[in-house]
Amino acid sequence: PPPPPPPPPFFFNPEAGNRDPLWSRGLGDVYKRQTLSGSKSIEDTNKLTNQSGGDATINDVDPFTTSIKLEQTILDFGRDITLQKNITALDLAKAKLVKKEQDILHKAIDAFTNLILARETLEINSKNLNLLIRQVENDKIRRDRGQITNTDLAQSESSLAGAQAQFAKAKSDLLISKLNYENIIGKINDPNQLQKNFNAIVGIPATLNEAINLSKQNNPDILIAKLDLEKSEKDLAISESDLKPSASLSLERSYSDDLTSTIDEREKDTLKATLSWPFYSGGKKRSTINKNSNLTTRKRLLLDDVVKTNETNVASAWSSLQSSESFLSSVKVQVRASQIAYEGVTAEYERGSRNTLDVIQSNALLLSAQISLANSEKDYLMAPVSYTHLRAHETREDRGW
Repeated sequence: PPPPPPPPPFFFNPEAGNRDPLWSRGLGDVYKRQTLSGSKSIEDTNKLTNQSGGDATINDVDPFTTSIKLEQTILDFGRDITLQKNITALDLAKAKLVKKEQDILHKAIDAFTNLILARETLEINSKNLNLLIRQVENDKIRRDRGQITNTDLAQSESSLAGAQAQFAKAKSDLLISKLNYENIIGKINDPNQLQKNFNAIVGIPATLNEAINLSKQNNPDILIAKLDLEKSEKDLAISESDLKPSASLSLERSYSDDLTSTIDEREKDTLKATLSWPFYSGGKKRSTINKNSNLTTRKRLLLDDVVKTNETNVASAWSSLQSSESFLSSVKVQVRASQIAYEGVTAEYERGSRNTLDVIQSNALLLSAQISLANSEKDYLMAPVSYTHLRAHETREDRGW
């Protein structure tokens, strides 16, 4: 097989993307190490005397030495744990990437539905404003004919002023929603091109227990907490291994030229076995062990808290998911009833059996029901997304990421 490509000039960086080269997993500490070295020295002896105090002959040399050394660790309790810790750290970075992707997906869908809601709210307020403009014009004619009083006209004008304020607010909300959409998703010229889709992006479990179990398996927050705990346990094991023995074996071949005044060349092989046991270091290593032990306990408590919080969030999302459809159906009935009531009150007003206040109140109920319907449809669209936000891994698979 062809030789593996050279290692890239980076290690794993979660901010730069999901990179996963073999060299980023810390495998270099597991394999043997090779060292190639060379040295050249120049000697210049200023004074040299013998045992009797007389001058001795000075024979300076310029030795040149090269060596190659192959070293293999035989026993190291922390080496394999360090490798496992690096792999866990990589998996933790991947889980955080999944979490970030899921958060962005949730924000994108929320921005999409908010823009649709703002568009529909503006349309509802625009229709209501036009309706009240015609109402005021009609009431002025009826007032001039003596059919209604100035008080009735003032009530209509007051409702018109309120509708104008609501219309201005709806325009502002649409602009804000459009800017938020463009900030998260991208440029959009016409919000009217957005279409509703009530189909869920993933399958919904049949029971709450099934939903909780799926979330425990796939929720990125739980996965991150588990990997954080596992990484902390590895740190504790590594700190404990610092008090255990280690052993290594090395083979070195060296070549020397112009070694001494009497020796010209020398080629030497050195086989060396090293055993080390740092049984005492002034309490520093023991202090590190205690610190990592406390951190591990903290991570374990955080994991328990994340699991409990997840169960509460899943139950809340499940409840909203189950109630959103029935609530939407009820609001649709409310809108139809309010529409029929308003048309009836308007017809009775034209015949003189209803006053202006009745028309205004009926119109306000219809407006409230229509806006409530737009909000209910938005909540109905977001309910499955809020649930699937708690089980990101499955959502990614279902969407083919």
